[in-house]
Amino acid sequence: MTNIAGQTRDETQSIHCPKCAAMMEKVAFGGITVDRCLNCKGLWFDAREQERLRDMPGSEQIDTGQIGATAASARPTTSLHCPVCHTPMILMTDHRQPHLKYESCTVCYGAFFDAGEFRDYKEHTLVESLRHMFRGRQK
Repeated sequence: MTNIAGQTRDETQSIHCPKCAAMMEKVAFGGITVDRCLNCKGLWFDAREQERLRDMPGSEQIDTGQIGATAASARPTTSLHCPVCHTPMILMTDHRQPHLKYESCTVCYGAFFDAGEFRDYKEHTLVESLRHMFRGRQK
């Protein structure tokens, strides 16, 4: 059992994908276990796991999906519900990579990334760094 922001989660229990409702499998890397959809390959991260994994070399291997028709271009018009606490999630933007959008739960702080988005989240490019730096100087 894990207590996340007041929510108790039995990590042995499988959860359903917030996007396509398929079952999710457990995937471990560097001592962190995340959930990956068996159908659309989206990834569910409990509170801040995506941030911890972002800095671990090789962790992109947990993201086996390809960005394509199931990613941001096909984002549903209604909000997704958290697979842990079942509340509506909000759309988030990574401040370092404004093109990257993902869903986050305001209750348990989990995050859902579509297939391929975690790999993109890890790959903060030099061009994106320079763009972010020059925007800061213009203000």
